[in-house]
Amino acid sequence: MAISNIQEFLDQDEKKDLLRLLTAGSVDDGKSTLIGRLLFDSKKLYEDQLQALERDSKRVGNAGENIDYALLLDGLKAEREEGITIDVAYRYFSTNQRKFIIADTPGHEQYTRNMITGGSTANLAIILVDARTGVITQTRRHTFLVSLLGIKHIVLAVNKMDLVDFDENVFNAIVDEYKSLTDKLGIEDVTCFPLSALDGDNVVDKSERTPWYEGTSLLDFLENVPIHTDRNMNDFRYPVQYVLRPNLDFRGFCGKIASGVVRKGDEIMALPSRKTSRVKSIVTYEGELDEAFCPQCVTLTLEDEIDISRGEMLVHPDNLPEMNRHFETMLVWMDEEPMDRSKQFYLKHNTNTTRATIDEICYQVDVNTMEQHEADGFRLNEIGKVQITTAKTIFFDAYKKNRATGSFILIDPITNNTSAVGMIIAPIDGKDVESERLPELNLPKLGIGPEHYEAIEKAVKDLERQGLAIEIIKE
Repeated sequence: MAISNIQEFLDQDEKKDLLRLLTAGSVDDGKSTLIGRLLFDSKKLYEDQLQALERDSKRVGNAGENIDYALLLDGLKAEREEGITIDVAYRYFSTNQRKFIIADTPGHEQYTRNMITGGSTANLAIILVDARTGVITQTRRHTFLVSLLGIKHIVLAVNKMDLVDFDENVFNAIVDEYKSLTDKLGIEDVTCFPLSALDGDNVVDKSERTPWYEGTSLLDFLENVPIHTDRNMNDFRYPVQYVLRPNLDFRGFCGKIASGVVRKGDEIMALPSRKTSRVKSIVTYEGELDEAFCPQCVTLTLEDEIDISRGEMLVHPDNLPEMNRHFETMLVWMDEEPMDRSKQFYLKHNTNTTRATIDEICYQVDVNTMEQHEADGFRLNEIGKVQITTAKTIFFDAYKKNRATGSFILIDPITNNTSAVGMIIAPIDGKDVESERLPELNLPKLGIGPEHYEAIEKAVKDLERQGLAIEIIKE
């Protein structure tokens, strides 16, 4: 009976969906305290963690005689000494409803890249503000970064309400000011909570000290916020990661479905060759499936023998991504080394890697005021809009439409450091790859006969893989 119950529990746990969230706010707004309180009050800490928390609170805590919940997150020595968050801290916990991965991100402007890293996979962002100070420069900066990352759900956590006597007017004034900011940025889903992270008001349970607040507790909201509609299920994108050939009878294409749904028997097109076939089978470790969807990892076999390799993409023929070498993108500079415009970078986009150059800087954004101004290059943590050209065609969607195929990283070819992360806006008009053709070659005039055609056509296919559209005229 016990074994059956354990198996039932494991099966139930496996079926829970996962909510990835980040917290952001100013230095002393209480991000780490809020998450620590969330873990503590939801009874998700082990006994040894509780004992260590009580011991550390007395030794290095900043909450007087009380437990310092921030120590659950701030593990670095410098963080504990200064009472701030420096690096992204991840915490995992689950309730009866859902699993959670929380990224506690730093509030300082100098750690912007850490926040971008923590928020790159998040479904939801909790923006904390101090009830005494309201919406400040850091609040605006973090909200801009959240909108840049395409995070659809925002929680405004008005913390330290106990220090303003849980005044409803203070809360409403902060909410009105913040919603005027999110309206400008085009963020639609904003939910606001009056909290006291230190005392636990409205964190896990509704507080009696806010009788005027009619909403739910923060944890209740996090357990029930719908995120299944956030994924792009309309555009099938399957970047090929590996060609599996265990024996003569099997040839499959392995990868993770970036977006959309694929079914057995679907007609698919391979890019860039544009060859079409049908899905013969969808294979997983557990067996074959009739359909698969993002973000599943599967192996697809096709009815026809098509030459496909790593970095290419399978899509539905009636729903193609952008195919181009030139595009506009928002770029966040992540490297200690300043941008060198003369350098060729490696651009990694899904499973595709190619050389890339930064052609033009359209503008740089002041992350504190959101004003745009001219710039010659970017330094660490700076953000702006640039134009990029790649050596071969990449297959992408706008980041707002599809986060999985609209993002990339730039890698320094010398140091191998991540130089920047990018969110693609659109291809550049007038520079589509189809119009970039080599001059027509009249083969007989060059003294080339039919016996050379086969070798030439093979070379042409190799060039087409690099994104060059070439036409051979035989006379």
